[in-house]
Amino acid sequence: MSSDPWGRVDETGTVYVRTADGEKVAGSWQAGSPEEALAYFERKYEGLVVEIGLLERRVRTTDLSAKDATAAIVHLREQVDAGAAVGDLDALSRRLDTLVTTVGERREQRKADKAKQSEESRRAKEALVAEAEELAASEQWRSAGERLRALVDTWKGLPRLDRRTDDELWHRFSQARSAFSKRRKAHFASLDAQREETRRRKEKLIAEAEKLSTSTDWAPTAARYRDLMRDWKAAGRAQRDAEEDLWARFRAAQDVFFQARGAVFDERDAEQRENLTRKEELVTEAQKLLPITDVKAARAALRSIGERWEAIGHVPRDARASVEGGIQAVERAVAEAEEGEWRRTNPEARARAAGLTGQLQEAVDKLRRQADQARAAGNTAKAEKLERELAGRQELLDQAVKGLREFGG
Repeated sequence: MSSDPWGRVDETGTVYVRTADGEKVAGSWQAGSPEEALAYFERKYEGLVVEIGLLERRVRTTDLSAKDATAAIVHLREQVDAGAAVGDLDALSRRLDTLVTTVGERREQRKADKAKQSEESRRAKEALVAEAEELAASEQWRSAGERLRALVDTWKGLPRLDRRTDDELWHRFSQARSAFSKRRKAHFASLDAQREETRRRKEKLIAEAEKLSTSTDWAPTAARYRDLMRDWKAAGRAQRDAEEDLWARFRAAQDVFFQARGAVFDERDAEQRENLTRKEELVTEAQKLLPITDVKAARAALRSIGERWEAIGHVPRDARASVEGGIQAVERAVAEAEEGEWRRTNPEARARAAGLTGQLQEAVDKLRRQADQARAAGNTAKAEKLERELAGRQELLDQAVKGLREFGG
């Protein structure tokens, strides 16, 4: 008979294993010595040790499910309980008990983690729904649309909830996206209709601009083009692919008119600059008449200058006041000379001036005599009053005499 601390082999070849509950038959051995029998059943024990160790490591280091771990434990426990091995089977049983506890704890932890993850997912999805419902009322079509697409991607990355909760939240999320899409579609449909109306309005403006392009009625046509430009800006924008073409046609029609007007104005400006040079020469010629010594000759020369002046035509607007001021100064000098000559040669005016002078002289002489008489009589107050009146009449007489002298009197 052969034995070791955990088992023995009797004389019949039966192999026993020692446990806390006593010996159990591990098996029988007829093919060799008792030592070989013990060695064989010890190797089976070592195999169980290895398998349990591997399961412990898998439970500790991998995401082995509780179900699979429990099945493996049950399978190993059946082998340990069968006792077909020689070794400390009680120790293996305790290790399996520990594994059962560990797997149970991990199962509960995973349930807690799953519940936490589900709650976090629920809150995240509720936040996505709330944001989507807020965006549904937005009119920031581009940014809101891009954000809603990003929310969908975020939703897809979140874990699913229970079917009912997940379906309810997804329904709200989808409704918000649909509401936004419907409003955006209606907005752009309205915008397209508005832009089509703008295109038709601009076509009419182009038609009028093209009709006006050959006009030579420069000022009214230019004013009408300004009105058309104001109407163009007020019309808004047509479709993007049409706007550039419409604007090119509108500008082309204006360019035809304004280029033609510019050519005419350039020619007119050149002519008016030449006219200015000629009129400046006439101003110089007229200024040589000053000072006036012969009124008739000056008037005749000025008349000749005026006829040539009128024949020349227009000058540039910014030079008109200066050049006309020069000729007008000479015209005023001639007119003043003519007026002075008329006063000197008008017999009626001379007679009136002489008569007035005589009347004033008589009045002055009379007041002087009266004042002398009053003073001689000792009436000082009356004399002073008469002398004041005499001073006023004397002043008028002096002016009359001066006027009479201008007639050569």
